[in-house]
Amino acid sequence: MNLFHYPHRRFNALTGEWILVSPQRTKRPWQGSVEEAPEEKIPPYDPKCYLCPGNERADRAKNPKYKKTFVFTNDFSALLEDIPTQSLEEKNLFKTNTERGKCKVICFSPRHDLTLALMENADIKEVIDVWINQCKESEDEDSINYVQIFENRGAMMGCSNPHPHGQIWSSETVPVLPALEGLRQKEYYERYSCCLLCNYLALELDKRERIVFENNSFVCLVPFWALWPFEVMILSKAHLTCIADMDEQHRFDFADAIRRIGIRYDNLFTTSFPYSMGIHQKPTDGRAHTEWHFHLHYLPPLLRSATIKKFMVGYELLAMPQRDITAEHSAQRLRDCSEIHYRHKSYPD
Repeated sequence: MNLFHYPHRRFNALTGEWILVSPQRTKRPWQGSVEEAPEEKIPPYDPKCYLCPGNERADRAKNPKYKKTFVFTNDFSALLEDIPTQSLEEKNLFKTNTERGKCKVICFSPRHDLTLALMENADIKEVIDVWINQCKESEDEDSINYVQIFENRGAMMGCSNPHPHGQIWSSETVPVLPALEGLRQKEYYERYSCCLLCNYLALELDKRERIVFENNSFVCLVPFWALWPFEVMILSKAHLTCIADMDEQHRFDFADAIRRIGIRYDNLFTTSFPYSMGIHQKPTDGRAHTEWHFHLHYLPPLLRSATIKKFMVGYELLAMPQRDITAEHSAQRLRDCSEIHYRHKSYPD
């Protein structure tokens, strides 16, 4: 089957959904803009930033003069811990339940002008340590059954503050997408007595068509079923069910993988690359969930340049997801990117 010239559908083994791929459309003329975005001058410290060390936040709380990472409860949390348990059901159509939880913000660095791509591996490892500690805390709470770690980077992804930070939302129920992935992995495990993503990764490593890079513990690849133009997943080579399963070597290697894909993204269009990134892992309900395989998703919107993004419109909103650039072509573009950041003087012309 020719995957590079003819329209075809690809199956997402993690969700059970299909995506339409139309590689022939990349040959159509492009008359839109492809200019580079102007480089934003960001200072190491911004006295007006509510995330910088020592500054006042929106609720008038004052940040400590932190030197590494800093975690605090979101001043405008989407989930709340202290609420009554209530529900409503009317004629099997109107259904609602209260949802308890908590939302935390983690500042990755005191430096206002950094991103994960510009941080050192040791500093990213400190972020990973915080993620793990936060997950372990939630494991002991009966009202928390899932921890979603994520980062929205860039104004294009709705991030209102350039200070390097992410979020940790802990909820009473497992959210829709992790629940769907968990269901698919459970069905696969029960049918074949092995892990879906372990088998998927082995196949990808054998074919090597969509691998971007790998280190001792992790593989960064463009998934076969990728929807976003330069979507990637970071998968652990070992069968880890959650981030808390990581030993020290895993943590250092995970930090290395996060930094390396961040640099490649920035170099792709010579810009501070926007994305939504998030960890998917087993629930924190006390069960083993052997079927779960820890992984990290990057969902970036940029399509042709620093200013041209992919929009979900028309057919995609009303019928099914669709993309033009094949996963194999995206992986090749990312492989070809240098791992020396374009902002460093040693970056080649």
